[in-house]
Amino acid sequence: MNQDKVLRASLESLSESTCDGIVAPLFYLLPGGVPLAMAYKAVSTLDSMIGYRTEEYFYFGKFAARLDDAMNFIPARLTALFIVIATLALRLNPARALRVAWRDHANHLSPNAGYPEAALAGAFGIRLGGPSIYFGKGVHKPYLGDDSTPVKIEMLKEGRILCLVTATLSLATFVLLAIARG
Repeated sequence: MNQDKVLRASLESLSESTCDGIVAPLFYLLPGGVPLAMAYKAVSTLDSMIGYRTEEYFYFGKFAARLDDAMNFIPARLTALFIVIATLALRLNPARALRVAWRDHANHLSPNAGYPEAALAGAFGIRLGGPSIYFGKGVHKPYLGDDSTPVKIEMLKEGRILCLVTATLSLATFVLLAIARG
């Protein structure tokens, strides 16, 4: 892969990991405490390990992937919303982030990953997705975002900061909800 593809793949992974690794566990921590948050992480990890369309794990992997899809339904959408709000702190473009998330989320092969990836693409004015290689085979992923800005290496640092602000915002939101709940 060339530098452009590595940068785009890194930003895709960063946005999806913000959901899977931070927002979703915090979301499940609120109603079910540590046991539900850990159950979510177990499902997410299982999907990461065997949720691919391979012959060896087809049915078991499919079950893990579908369970992960169900559990990420709300957290993925919340992550996109938190990314849009976090763009304000970094003086990015929240209107474009919201527009692209709304418009392009369904272009992703996953019913959930498209939300945070499209929001991040919109925040930076970049296009994610496109041709990729998985298990040695070429795969064309639909595009998310507009190709109005070239991807630069500095966007990795900015993306990390955007996701940190997103994580902080989600933590503050869930703490306030827990306090309000009593």
